[in-house]
Amino acid sequence: MNINTRIKHRAGESVGDRVRRRRKELDMTQVELAKLANVNQGFLSSIEQGKANPRRRTLDALAVALDLPQSVLIGSGADHDAPQPLETRELPLFGSIPAGPPAESQQQLEMFPVLRHQWSPDYYCLRLSYDSMEPTLKPGDIVLVHYRPDVDPLHVQGRICACLVDSEPTLKRVWVEQRDQQTSVILRGDNPRVEPILIDFSRDFAIQGVVTHLVSRDC
Repeated sequence: MNINTRIKHRAGESVGDRVRRRRKELDMTQVELAKLANVNQGFLSSIEQGKANPRRRTLDALAVALDLPQSVLIGSGADHDAPQPLETRELPLFGSIPAGPPAESQQQLEMFPVLRHQWSPDYYCLRLSYDSMEPTLKPGDIVLVHYRPDVDPLHVQGRICACLVDSEPTLKRVWVEQRDQQTSVILRGDNPRVEPILIDFSRDFAIQGVVTHLVSRDC
């Protein structure tokens, strides 16, 4: 996105009209914008149709995702029509899944900028090395991970998680299934060529974090 892009206020336009117009200018789908701004796609659709009024935090997230000052979406303010740079903050970037809190890990490679509304001290960025999550995620992608070492696998059913299995890092979807009257955890990649991993009592298994966003991909 070009941070110097301007959007002109049009008479009678609502916030939803401006969101929809800017989204189309950037050739983004509602699904893509909703994911980038971390809002529900159905709620975004209601905003664009003028059926819902976004709160300040939602407006801020949409403005950042659309590369605009918030006041431009509202249609008022001193910086209306004035280009402003994106506000970002930096998070630790890892090349392998850290075995501890991101701020304390010794594996830290560098810092990586993320949009302001995606920043939190219990988040970190992870650069993917393998193709087990193809086509959803690709080698070289950088994803945002929420550090949640104590999460119950049942609470992240179907989510992509950063895991440690017998001290080996892996990024897989977590599934919980009943097998032979026992509860088992199954780790599956989106790549059909990658065999699932069955976690039983003999395996040392831990979820380190939950993937929330794709934040960078080399085209």
